[in-house]
Amino acid sequence: MTARQVVRNARHWKTGEPFELAVEGGRVVASGGPGAAGSGKNDVDAAGAWLSPGLVDLHVHLREPGGEGRETIETGTRAASAGGFTAVACMPNTHPVIDNQAWVAWVLQRATQVGHCRVHPIAAVTMGQKGEQLAELIALAEAGAVAFSDDGHPVMSAEVMRRALEYAKPTGRPIVCHEEDLTLRGHGHMNEGPVAARLGLGGIPAAAEVVMVRRDIELAELTGGRVHLAHLSASGSFEALRDAKRRGLPVTGETCPHYWTLTEDATAEYDTHAKMNPPLRSARDRAAVIEAIREGIVDCFVTDHAPHTFEDKRQPFDLAPFGIVGLETALALTITFLVKPGHLTLARALELWTDAPRRLFELPAVTLEPGSPADFTLLDPEHEWTVDASRFRSKGRNTPFDGWKVNGKVLATWCGGEITHMEESWMEAPAR
Repeated sequence: MTARQVVRNARHWKTGEPFELAVEGGRVVASGGPGAAGSGKNDVDAAGAWLSPGLVDLHVHLREPGGEGRETIETGTRAASAGGFTAVACMPNTHPVIDNQAWVAWVLQRATQVGHCRVHPIAAVTMGQKGEQLAELIALAEAGAVAFSDDGHPVMSAEVMRRALEYAKPTGRPIVCHEEDLTLRGHGHMNEGPVAARLGLGGIPAAAEVVMVRRDIELAELTGGRVHLAHLSASGSFEALRDAKRRGLPVTGETCPHYWTLTEDATAEYDTHAKMNPPLRSARDRAAVIEAIREGIVDCFVTDHAPHTFEDKRQPFDLAPFGIVGLETALALTITFLVKPGHLTLARALELWTDAPRRLFELPAVTLEPGSPADFTLLDPEHEWTVDASRFRSKGRNTPFDGWKVNGKVLATWCGGEITHMEESWMEAPAR
C-alpha cells in the first residue's frame, strides 16, 4: 500500500475552481475544494495549475518490436508521460506485424515491464498488413487488442474491408482506417498543389484521402461495423464525416495537431521534418480542420507520433520517410492554436484528449473523483516555452516545431498513483 499523497492548490479542469485530491493505493481516495483531501506524505503544491484526467493518445507508433533504433516501448511511453499522457494505443505496423495473439500479449507484457504509461495494442486487420487475408480479429480482441488497423497502409480491397467490418462487429472494436487510395497517391511525396509544383515533386491529391473516406462510410452503413477514420486532413473528409454523423452511421474520426497548425508551406524549403502522410495540405484544408473541431465533428485528437532516426530524415525529400513525432508537443499546440485563438475552451480541448478517446475505444473511465484510477495530468496553460527537440524523451527528433514558442506546459503526470513525469524547471522553482 503506497503512502497517501495530496495534490493541493490546483484548479479543476472543467470549472477552474480551487481543487485538491488525495491518492492512495493507486486510486483517488478523496477530492473536492480546499481541505477536502486531508493530509498526506510528500504532498504536491500545484500552485494554481490545472488538474485533469490523464491524456490519452489513440494513435502512436512505438516501433517495437523490430524498430528499436527509432523508438521503443520504454522511450515512447516516457515521451508520452512527458506530454501528459497516461495511456496510448499503439499501431501494429512493427516488424513483425502485430497480427496474432502472441504479439498482442508480448506488447502488453513488455509495456508492463518497461512502460511509463498504460499501453493498449491495436492489432492488424490483415495478416502482415498485406490487405489480403483477414487476421483472426475475434481472437485478437480476446487477447487485448482495443481496435484493428493496417495503419501505414490502406485496405485497398473494398471486399476485404467489408469482411473485416463484419468480423469485427461482434467484438465491438472499430476498424481504424488509414484512408489513402494508392492509385491516386501514385509516387507523391507532399500535397498536390503549388508548393509541390514549384519544388518539382510529385503531389498527393486530397482526393486520395476523400474517396477512401467515402467508401468506408458506405461500408459502415452496409455492415453496421464501426469505422474510425484516422488522421483526417482534407476538407472533403470532414464533409463526409459530417454527413455520416447526420445519417447516424457508426463512424467517428480523429485529426492531429499538425493539421490545424501547419499548411503545405511548411515543406517549401524541402524540410523533411514536415513530410508526413497524409501530407500537410492547403490553407483551405487547415481552416476546414479547425471548423470541424469547432463544430464537434471531430471525435478526438491524436498525435500520429511516428519517430524516425536523424539519418532517416536527413535524406532528400523524395527519399525520406513520412512522419513526425508529436507526444511532447501535442498539448502545447492544442492550447496555442486552438484555445488561445478562441476556437475551443480549455475544458473542451482537454475533453478531446481525455474522456473522448476513452469512450471511443471503451477504455476504463478516469475521473478526479474517489474510486477512480489515479491517472491525471497537472498543467499550466499560460506557461510559455520554446520547443527544444534535443530534450525530447522520444528517440525521435523529427518535428517541424523545433524552436517554436508555444503556450501550455505539462508540469507533472501521475499514472496508477505514481508520478511518471515532473517538469524539471517546475521542480526547481522557488517554494510556492
